[in-house]
Amino acid sequence: MTTQYFEEEIFEKINYSQRPLAKGEYEYCRFINCDFSNADLSGVKFAECEFLECNLSLANLKNTSFRDVRFKNCKMLGLQFEFCNEFGLSFSFENNVLNHTSFYQR
Repeated sequence: MTTQYFEEEIFEKINYSQRPLAKGEYEYCRFINCDFSNADLSGVKFAECEFLECNLSLANLKNTSFRDVRFKNCKMLGLQFEFCNEFGLSFSFENNVLNHTSFYQR
């Protein structure tokens, strides 16, 4: 299976809880007002991406890579960042709701 690659793309108002996000690598992409609630993001790689006003509540983050990723004005309830790929793990948060989110040993 070949890995899909996305670069400098904008994804806006997409409901990924109904239509799964394509597995692959996302670099310099922007996700704006997207719904990732309960979505399976396992194994997906995000590098230098932005999530703006998205709902990522209860998304599956098993082996997900976040490298220099920015979250702004997002709803992020119950996420378990301890299951992320820890290689190069780097993100920033601005004005997000992070209730019941876990960063155990991160």
